Amino acid sequence: MKALVQRVTEARVEVNGEVVGEIERGILLLLGVERDDNEACADRLAQKVAQYRIFEDEQGKMNRSLVDMAGGLLVVSQFTLVADTRKGLRPSFSKGAAPSEGQRLYDYFVEQAGKWIDSVATGCFGANMQVSLINDGPVTFLLET
Repeated sequence: MKALVQRVTEARVEVNGEVVGEIERGILLLLGVERDDNEACADRLAQKVAQYRIFEDEQGKMNRSLVDMAGGLLVVSQFTLVADTRKGLRPSFSKGAAPSEGQRLYDYFVEQAGKWIDSVATGCFGANMQVSLINDGPVTFLLET
């Protein structure tokens, strides 16, 4: 699994002009599911996202987690994260999970994240989504399992 984690002051996702998920301060997470991923990968990633210290403490150091600051998590499916871009001028998606398995593990990840984080919102798996955010910092990390 690959997760592009962005610290945000706000984020939302729309489908057909309708807001389907939004958060205030927290993390916008773009999630890519690879062919060999499983529940154990999702478990590890959910815990890491919840406890990853990317928010500033009183001294201005990145020392607080999403759990510490009770922020929101917006999870958006992003199969292009798993693209192989090393050769040629067109990405290959052969590493990606089949759509049904990708959705199953996406849903499982969201469920596991909800065990750590009180406020979890999502996009719509497989839909054409418009994502809006204000990246705080900017602070962006790529996490992989």
